[in-house]
Amino acid sequence: MGIYEELQARGLIAQVTDEPEIRELINNGGARFYIGFDPTADSLHVGHFMALCLMRRLQLAGNKPVVLVGGGTGYIGDPSGRTDMRSMMTPETIQHNCDCFKKQMERFITFGDDAAILVNNADWLLNLNYIDLLRDVGACFSVNNMLRAECYKQRMERGLSFLEFNYMIMQSYDFLYLHDHYGCNMQFGGDDQWSNMLAGTELIRKKRGEDAFAMTITLLLNSEGKKMGKTAKGAVWLDPNKTSPFDFYQYWRNVDDADVMKCIRMLTFLPLETIEEMDHWDDSRINEKKKILAYELTTLVHGEEEAKKAEATAAALFSGAGSDENMPSTELAESDVPEEGISLPDLMVRCGLCPSKSAARRLIQQGGVSLNGETASDENAMIIRSQLKDGVKIRKGKKVYHRAVLA
Repeated sequence: MGIYEELQARGLIAQVTDEPEIRELINNGGARFYIGFDPTADSLHVGHFMALCLMRRLQLAGNKPVVLVGGGTGYIGDPSGRTDMRSMMTPETIQHNCDCFKKQMERFITFGDDAAILVNNADWLLNLNYIDLLRDVGACFSVNNMLRAECYKQRMERGLSFLEFNYMIMQSYDFLYLHDHYGCNMQFGGDDQWSNMLAGTELIRKKRGEDAFAMTITLLLNSEGKKMGKTAKGAVWLDPNKTSPFDFYQYWRNVDDADVMKCIRMLTFLPLETIEEMDHWDDSRINEKKKILAYELTTLVHGEEEAKKAEATAAALFSGAGSDENMPSTELAESDVPEEGISLPDLMVRCGLCPSKSAARRLIQQGGVSLNGETASDENAMIIRSQLKDGVKIRKGKKVYHRAVLA
């Protein structure tokens, strides 16, 4: 089985252009492909996970990734999947986010002269002359066709700014530039990017001739992957300072039963033979599957040592041993806690366990909160400073543990 067939078997390929050529290129290590990442935050999140894993798989098979960070397109913002316009970032913020991305990507991809390369589209987009771009590139685009693209249609009723309307042209120009300067012959992206990717392939063929070697492929669930990155508490980040290894482990440990094998197949590097065997396990072994998924992905992002710590902490907590080691925690300063103490709803909000005090109160009223092992029944309960100095352990629901301590 070649790597292309493996990607199909793992459910990673949704749509392609020029499939015979793509199959041959990928299986023979001849793909020089790019995937773009706009620096909308200072950390990647699990929504980027599938693309990172895909690049790793293809690089291990001899293909060359060109990792594009959108230091230029970040000035505009991708309208795909959005109901409103993204907030504009300063140049300093954009550059900082790009630097953070590279550090995290190095856990997945090997960079070097004969390996993957990292490029930033700010290097060519910010220097473009507007009139030259209109004449050279804009003339290749049909406004009628652009407005039929899914990424624009969903925004037309609420309003689509001219700024965002240019995003497809910028992304297409990226592919043309990478094709001309870095020999890129293929681009990958999520299913929500299909219109933009087709536009890039079409631009190359119009500018460089019908026989220009440019192809596209989409990942099956990248748009779903973006949804994966959101929880009630916020995004699930790859940065351990934003999402602890334990919380990261627990996120995958708690995925829906129906999604477990899908995630194992798409995201882990377990052999397909092993996965097929797991697929036939009895339903009673679902928790075993979830533990394998959580351990494999935490190892991939945070390393084996952190994965073992997260696994041990989870086992201790859910067996009733109650070990605080490696438990997610929040340190409070003296100034954070009034002399009379802090209410449990306030504390839960400060620890990021609930988005608001009213949500925390509802959860307490429903019996969904425990404090130091005892079900919390009083929504107005106060936790005093002496308790916090020893540390208090809050459990939300059955699976979310957090420790609050006065520093």
